[in-house]
Amino acid sequence: MTTNLTPAQEQVEQDLINRVVESFANTENPRLKEIMQGLVTHLHAFVRDVRLTEEEWNKGIEFLTAAGHITDDKRQEFILLSDVLGLSMQTINVSNEAYKDATEATVFGPFFVEDAPEIPIGGDISGGASGEPCWVYGTVKDTEGNPIAGARVEVWEADDDGFYDVQYTDGRVAGRAHLYTDENGNYSFWGLKPTPYPIPHDGPVGQMLEAVGRSPVRAAHLHFMVTAENYRTLVTHIFVEGDPQLEIGDSVFGVKDSLIKVFESQPAGTPTPDGRELDSAWSQVNFDVVLAPTE
Repeated sequence: MTTNLTPAQEQVEQDLINRVVESFANTENPRLKEIMQGLVTHLHAFVRDVRLTEEEWNKGIEFLTAAGHITDDKRQEFILLSDVLGLSMQTINVSNEAYKDATEATVFGPFFVEDAPEIPIGGDISGGASGEPCWVYGTVKDTEGNPIAGARVEVWEADDDGFYDVQYTDGRVAGRAHLYTDENGNYSFWGLKPTPYPIPHDGPVGQMLEAVGRSPVRAAHLHFMVTAENYRTLVTHIFVEGDPQLEIGDSVFGVKDSLIKVFESQPAGTPTPDGRELDSAWSQVNFDVVLAPTE
C-alpha cells in the first residue's frame, strides 16, 4: 500500500473497511461470512494499493458489463476471465491438494457440454471433425494400483481449425463423448491429435489480452473428466510434447509437466491397434489416470 498518505487519510480508508467488514457480522452461515469479509478486505486492499481512480473503476465496471452481455448458454466470458487471470487454476490447486500419485487436475474450460454421446470402448469421438486421427488409450486406477471398473471417462476437444462443436451454429456434436472403463479399468477411443488454438478473443477478455501484450493461444490439449463412486472427480487435460506453444505459454496457465504426453506419430499405412484402416498419418497416446479417494 502507498505509504505517503497522511494519517488522517489512512484512517478514513481504514474506517470504511472496518464498517464494510462489520456489516457481515450477523451472517448466519460461517463460511459465507468468512468469504464475504475476506473478499471485502482484499478488494479494498487492491484499491488502496494501486490507488485506483474513479475513471479506472468505471472502466472496470464497463469491462464486466461487456463480459456479461457477451455471455450466453454457449459462451462464458467470466470463465475466460477467470482462466486468463490464473484464478481458475489457483482455485483448482487449492481444491485438489496432492494425494500420493493421483493425476493432477487442471482447468475446466468454457466448452464442456452435459449429455455428450456415449461411445463403446474403441469408439470414435470425432463426429466428423477435421484433424489427424489419434488413438487414445490407458487405464483408470486408484492410488494403490487397483483398476477402477465402470469409471466414466468424459472427453472433449477442438477440431483442427481450433473450434469446439458448440462454436458452430449448425448444432453439430463433434469432438466430444463419454465412455466407461472395462472390468480391468481400461479405456480407449479414437479422437484427434490436439493442435494449439486461441481462446475466444473477440470480446472484452480478448481486448484485455491485446492491451497487455498477451497471446490468447492455448497449448494443444485434450480434455478429460473422470468420475467414479468414492473417488475425487478429476478434471484435467493432456498436452502434446513438443508443442511450441508450451514454450510460449498457455494463455490460461493450465499446463503441468505431469500432463505433457508423447503423441507417437504413425505414417500412413501403419496398422492400428484395433484394425482400423487409415490411408493417412495418425498418432497414438497413452494416458493412465490415477484417482484420489474422496475425503
